[in-house]
Parts: sequence; C-alpha cells; structure tokens
Amino acid sequence: MRLATLLGTGAAVAVTAVTGAVATTPEVESDWYEQLRKPPYQPPRQVFPVVWPALYADVAVVSASTIDRLNAQGEHKKRAAYQAALLINLALNAGWSWLFFNRRRFGSSTLLSAALTASSADLTRRAVAAQGGRALPLVLYPLWCAFATVLCGHIAILNRRR
Repeated sequence: MRLATLLGTGAAVAVTAVTGAVATTPEVESDWYEQLRKPPYQPPRQVFPVVWPALYADVAVVSASTIDRLNAQGEHKKRAAYQAALLINLALNAGWSWLFFNRRRFGSSTLLSAALTASSADLTRRAVAAQGGRALPLVLYPLWCAFATVLCGHIAILNRRR
C-alpha cells in the first residue's frame, strides 16, 4: 500500500469523522438526547467513541490497499468505481449524523442508515473481490451499520410522538 493512497483515504475518512462529530457531539451531551427513549440493547455512550474510530481506520486502510491493488492490476475502471463507492459511502455516513442528531429526523435517518448499510456491504464486496481475505476486516463495517440501522429504527418507533 502506498503512503499517498493511505493519506488520501485517511483524509477522506477524517473529514467524514469530523463532519459527523460536529453534528453529534453537542446533541449527545444535551438533555434532548438523554430524554430520548432508547431500547435496552443501546450500547453505553462510551462504546461509540471506541467503535467508530476503529471502523474509520479500517475503512481507510482497507480502501487504500484495495485502490492500490486494483491500480497495480490495471483495473482502472474498477479502481475508479471503488473510489466513487467510497466517497458515496462516506457522504452517507456523515449525512446520517446530521439527519439524526441535528435535524432529529428519526424515520429519515433510519432509511439513510439502511442505505449506508447497503453501501458498506457493497464497499466490502468490492474490496474482497479485489484482494480476498486481506479485506475481510472491512466486514465489521456493514455489520455495525446494520446494527445501527436496527437501533435507529427502534429509537424512531419509541419516540414517534416527539
């Protein structure tokens, strides 16, 4: 994996993380969020600042490796398609934070989360197709997004009258 590629995917992921954090942090610390009804399987607040950076690092590293592998194989169209899929995925990721926390649109954010899950699964499929088992750590990303979709939908149901 080339350092320049890793710096590029790392920068894209960092922009996503910062954009999401700007929408999330003030709201998570507010009375509004505390008063939301949440399902019993809602992870403790301390889990999210551990899980998301690990997933973001995984996305950056596996994506850089995948992009370089596709480039080395002369698969320039597949490389460009992967890069486009990555950018769409990161936009969906950042968008969810704004829709849920900033706009407080639970139903819409559940639909966006489902789209993010599908996008994450597609990104993982592309990475595994390009580099096999070396991309398997990326499987954790769509799994977490699927869990988040269920959680978001359940929060939407529990708080539909708010």
